[in-house]
Amino acid sequence: MHRNAAPGHNQLPGNEERLDAAMANGTADRQPARRPGGRNARVRTRILDATVELVARDGIAGFRYEEVAECAGVHKTSVYRNWPDREELVVEALLRYAEDLASIADTGDIHRDLVDFLLALAGGLETPFGQTLERALQPGRQSPTIQTLTRILDQRVAAMTRRVETAVERGELPPVDSGFLGEMISGPVHLIVNRGVRRFSREDAERVVGVVLAGIRATAPER
Repeated sequence: MHRNAAPGHNQLPGNEERLDAAMANGTADRQPARRPGGRNARVRTRILDATVELVARDGIAGFRYEEVAECAGVHKTSVYRNWPDREELVVEALLRYAEDLASIADTGDIHRDLVDFLLALAGGLETPFGQTLERALQPGRQSPTIQTLTRILDQRVAAMTRRVETAVERGELPPVDSGFLGEMISGPVHLIVNRGVRRFSREDAERVVGVVLAGIRATAPER
């Protein structure tokens, strides 16, 4: 079989002989090292997506490895091999989903950033998965999964805390308890979404942020 040389290069004498010898002793059949992000990464992604889908449908306690494998289109051993511990699978899947659930940007405009924060939060909570997450975090339910999810949400709160503190440093806001501010603006989101009567809109977000920030500025002690 003739093998073409790379364009612009002459094939060195003896290359075919060496290649034939390598094929004879099996060295040419060696597989290259697996690249990060290859097939295993795709399998893991499918398993995590399937876990989120099943948690949204059946709740955190309701899914089984067999169903995860079937939904992901993989063998059950692939699920066990990557996540021997069921709690770890649930936590990683939820963490991956919740990554942008309530993130907050820094555009330099605190009002706009808080509005976008509320819309992202509402969008996440309005999904079947978000509703499952809300139910799972109700008081009285304690498990390693729930405790980890609570820490995940605490990280989201910490991100907003940093954004508020930055706004205070820039003079966008007077000194304020960022936790209190977060509770004031996010409370209406949970109320409207959980009622399910209507969707939380950008107009809602604008009004909530406007009222809360106006109140904070109006009640700030004079310096």
